[in-house]
Amino acid sequence: MNRIKTTGMYELFPRSGCADSRSTHYCAGCGHGIVHKLIAEALAELQIQNETIIFNPVGCSVFGYYYWDAGNISAAHGRSPSAATGIARTLKDRVIICYQGDGDLAAIGLNSTLQAANRGEHIAVIFINNATYGMTGGQMAPTTLGGMKTLTSPFGRDPLTDGYPLHVCELINQLAAPVYIERVSVADTKRIFKARNAVFKALRIQKEGKGYAFVEIIAPCPTSLKLSPLECARFCANEMEAEFPLGCLRDKSDQPIAEAVPHQHVSAEEFFSKPDYDFEILAPVVDHACKESSMRFAGFGGQGVLTLGLWLAGAARIDRRFTTWYPSYGPEQRGGAASCSVVISGHEIGSPAADSLDLFVAMNQVAYQRFVCDVKSGGTVFVDETVPLDKKPPTDVKLVRVPAIKLAAEFDSPQSANTVMLAAIATVGNVTLRRESLLKSLEGSFRKKPGQAAANRDVFIRAEQRLKS
Repeated sequence: MNRIKTTGMYELFPRSGCADSRSTHYCAGCGHGIVHKLIAEALAELQIQNETIIFNPVGCSVFGYYYWDAGNISAAHGRSPSAATGIARTLKDRVIICYQGDGDLAAIGLNSTLQAANRGEHIAVIFINNATYGMTGGQMAPTTLGGMKTLTSPFGRDPLTDGYPLHVCELINQLAAPVYIERVSVADTKRIFKARNAVFKALRIQKEGKGYAFVEIIAPCPTSLKLSPLECARFCANEMEAEFPLGCLRDKSDQPIAEAVPHQHVSAEEFFSKPDYDFEILAPVVDHACKESSMRFAGFGGQGVLTLGLWLAGAARIDRRFTTWYPSYGPEQRGGAASCSVVISGHEIGSPAADSLDLFVAMNQVAYQRFVCDVKSGGTVFVDETVPLDKKPPTDVKLVRVPAIKLAAEFDSPQSANTVMLAAIATVGNVTLRRESLLKSLEGSFRKKPGQAAANRDVFIRAEQRLKS
């Protein structure tokens, strides 16, 4: 008898260790192998094998890339819809499939699933529901039936303490965006043919670019359920389908493709000249002579360290540099730890993270201790003179003690210690930003409070004079 090759699936499973192995890693009676073939058949029939990217989950089917002869990506546990969103939006001519189990999708990944469905992302989700965590030994899953015994529910799932089985199709059906939602089964031949049609339709919807499709498949897991393959198939048909009724909950695949409402494009010039600013900012200009500089500003919430970082970032924008500002703070409005990182460059910035610092400003001891060792050779540390220097900065790092808190109080503006620090940076720092730009950024941030703009400008100038003397 001649063997028939299914296009879209590899002929051999090399991970088995045998050069000519046609066996899979799945247990006897497992539903994954059936669904794998249904997907491969749909890829072949729709002729989309070379345009398809499949996201393999964390679970029993994590080795999907050994089976499907298509593009494959492995995502973090439950995060396939999030990763698939990025690919679908970047490579719009591709067919994207998320293949996920009930632990991957309905537990840790439920939020990612619902959010992707709510946005109507152009992906097809194939959801394997076998009522158990199969890969890790058979623990209770979100879809485990009431009264069902597992490793983590040895007396049976109790809805009063464990909740009820999660009906994912019904959850997704509450959302407006999905195009197609259906629940099928692979418990016997008749059901497999219906499952085949559902998988085919979900992938056809992707080929036609019509939107989000979700297919839930009731599948047997004999090993974890401790049943024979035949008993497990009967369990799926009789017990699981009673809890999770089969059928199509929604099919809008024959409707015209929904189009996003066009939004008005806002240029960088328009955005940065909005009313929050009192100055015009133009788009950044590439200048390879301007090296990338990483900065961090840290202290307590209420000391103005986030605003200080914004002033530097704003000055960089005025000077037409590329820049990012990235804040980090606790839940406290005042008194908690707060910091921000600023990156300034003459070219596009790859990441807002500032781990190797050229400039660091510390307004308290906690901030100084935490970040001073991140300053690289040739960098500068600005630290308020009230901060004990119980830790030496790295070798070849310039240390500048600034009486910021003291001078702000002396100028009758105790909340302007960050303005004094800005003057210190302009006076002593190794930043390439123009003084006029720093002042423009400072004043522009107080557009709605012109009195404070003038007061902070006065603090800046007076602090400059004192620091120079």
